[in-house]
Amino acid sequence: MLNPNEVKTILETALLAAQDPVPIAQLRKLFDDEIGADTVRRLLDELRSDWSERGVQLVNLATGWRFQTRPEFQHYMERMSPEKAPRYSRAVLETLAIIAYRQPATRGDIEEIRGVTVSPNIIKTLESRNWIDVVGHRDTPGRPALYATTKTFLDDLGLRSLEELPPLEEISKSLEGTQAPLAEPAAGPIEPAAGPPAGAGEGPEVETEPQQA
Repeated sequence: MLNPNEVKTILETALLAAQDPVPIAQLRKLFDDEIGADTVRRLLDELRSDWSERGVQLVNLATGWRFQTRPEFQHYMERMSPEKAPRYSRAVLETLAIIAYRQPATRGDIEEIRGVTVSPNIIKTLESRNWIDVVGHRDTPGRPALYATTKTFLDDLGLRSLEELPPLEEISKSLEGTQAPLAEPAAGPIEPAAGPPAGAGEGPEVETEPQQA
């Protein structure tokens, strides 16, 4: 029978080797499910404490546990990679923020808040990043798709649930500081429009989003 320190070492090894967050159910398979979930969770908490003074931290995210660089050291790590992450426009980040805080939301909901027509490329950009997904259709004429954020979105923000979302005006800053290769916003913090802009009586302005290179 393994002692607690041996179990922690095995958990540590598995998490350091994993590329994606690992849920407790998957970690239990390391021990043929002979160790209960509560015990694994307690040992993970101890392991997180063991790493509390290091440049890498153990975090509990929406899809599981993972080791990641502490935010204050991330800019050093970026120097090792010559490739820069793509920059997402203000329109993309505003659309993402509206979906995150109003979900489930339709394109019509987003357009009503932002006062401009949502380009299909904006939705495609968010779907390709796996930040949003279609979770249903509204029971109205045309049955528009309802969009909601994904667990990948929470993972990239370093969160476990939607209840932990930062204030709306801080979400773009949070995206900049995540472990995943997210992009910096093209403009300042997200501030979705409260209503249509002046002169919008003839219909919403059409906004385009260039394809990412």
